[in-house]
Amino acid sequence: MHYKTSDQERINLGFGGHQCNNGMHFCGLYETEQERDEIIIAYLRQGLVDRDKVLYTLNERTVEDFHEKFSEEFPEDQSLLRDNPDLVLGNADDLYYENGTFSPLRMNTNLDKFYVETQKERKTNIRTTAEMVWALEKQLDKTQLMAYESLLNYFIPGKPWVSICLYNISRFDGKTIMQALQTHPYSISKGGVVTENPYYVHPDKWLAENAPEYK
Repeated sequence: MHYKTSDQERINLGFGGHQCNNGMHFCGLYETEQERDEIIIAYLRQGLVDRDKVLYTLNERTVEDFHEKFSEEFPEDQSLLRDNPDLVLGNADDLYYENGTFSPLRMNTNLDKFYVETQKERKTNIRTTAEMVWALEKQLDKTQLMAYESLLNYFIPGKPWVSICLYNISRFDGKTIMQALQTHPYSISKGGVVTENPYYVHPDKWLAENAPEYK
């Protein structure tokens, strides 16, 4: 099924026969490791097959665990993981906590630098995903976190970029999950079910009402 989300290039999400257009920002909701991997393993594998730039920020698992689960799911594609310059596996400190602090506005600047660097050698699509429980472990102010998510809805559209932000519903409280839904136009849930998000609020409105200092 194709979800027409813009006039940009159509891409294969890798699971459930789902396709979307570039410039998309998803909220991935899961409760178990299996549900998480139903969302992201095939998504990341499809990116590597398509020679996208793939960025996965791990927090709840190790690199070794990801390699193991990937290889179990796609044993014929284990070579995609070996010395592949298109695959970047990082952690929250690397991506979000420059000099030990978090800034939604600085994140936009740093992601734009990452985008520019990826396009220097060849024009390429970008797939990112991150396990957002890092914000709980860092005791990050939820308004800062959601301001960052809302700002991504300015940053991602118009670029060859698809992002899935992973929220563990067994660890985040209901209020935070609702805010996550408000800051993502589409959601992905158990079994890789993709849904246009009825709770989504455009960043013009969300930031004005919740975090005007980031407008």
